[in-house]
Amino acid sequence: MGYSHLFGPVLSRRLGRSLGVDLVPYKVCTFDCVYCEVGHTTAKTLQRQEFFPPSGIEEELKRFFSTNPVLDYVTLSGSGEPTLSLSLGRVIGFIKTHFPVYPLAVLTNASLLWDRHVQEELLASDVVLPTLSTVDEEIFQRIHRPSPGIYLGKILEGLREFRAVYRGEIWVEVFLIPGVNMDRDHLAALGDEIGRIRPDRVQLNTLDRPGTEPWVRPATPQELQDAARMLGLASAESIHPAASHGHRGDASPDPASVIVEMISRRPCTIGDISQATGLHRQEVGKLLRTLSGDPRMKTRRGERGIFYSWAGD
Repeated sequence: MGYSHLFGPVLSRRLGRSLGVDLVPYKVCTFDCVYCEVGHTTAKTLQRQEFFPPSGIEEELKRFFSTNPVLDYVTLSGSGEPTLSLSLGRVIGFIKTHFPVYPLAVLTNASLLWDRHVQEELLASDVVLPTLSTVDEEIFQRIHRPSPGIYLGKILEGLREFRAVYRGEIWVEVFLIPGVNMDRDHLAALGDEIGRIRPDRVQLNTLDRPGTEPWVRPATPQELQDAARMLGLASAESIHPAASHGHRGDASPDPASVIVEMISRRPCTIGDISQATGLHRQEVGKLLRTLSGDPRMKTRRGERGIFYSWAGD
């Protein structure tokens, strides 16, 4: 029997072997980022709500952890913004109470960190990983295309307030887009602001798979190195390209179903799928050719080769 709210374990570029927990439906978010690897936001909102009964998420967690899995982190992430869920605090509390041996991370775009309720609900987590890619309102609007009512100044204030009360680690992600947020003066100002937030880590990220908008291109390794220097932060580090991903489901899932599950969540190359599943590249290629007869299969060429995606029902 598979899972509706759990994903993985996946091999994360930032968190190692991680179990993903979805608290919101697919592409429900406060932003519609130009670089998002899972496509346009279909429901852009600021309204927090209980999208799924938390008891269902808790039952899946109990079933998954009954096997005593080896994990580096449990991660609240998914294909939307997890802080939109009113179940956030309850699920965090459940995980830390019942499975305290596993560190708990929360990936967030930081859009709701000004909300005191969100801040309080996050306090029991071990690591919060917010995104902050600019200190310029115009660039912020261009990159993130936020829901009406979200402004950069409010996010910056929320990040500083949260740092003052949070005792876990904060790892700030800076998503870099050449030609948009990588000039020297901008990065120097961004570095100053990040310094005021006092994160434990600063992680420089860039496009690894095709983004929502075709004009977005990845920064080169040299550009990332230059950006780290211009930020002026000793803690800045680059995130290396993805090694693999993961899948939902049973211990011995059908390989074709695993591939569909993977590429329905984010575009993947044959190499990505091979590393995640342990299948030989030739076998992956055969399965993809079989699936290519379905009109839901899509392909797109990116920096790392041909990416396969699945459009859904």
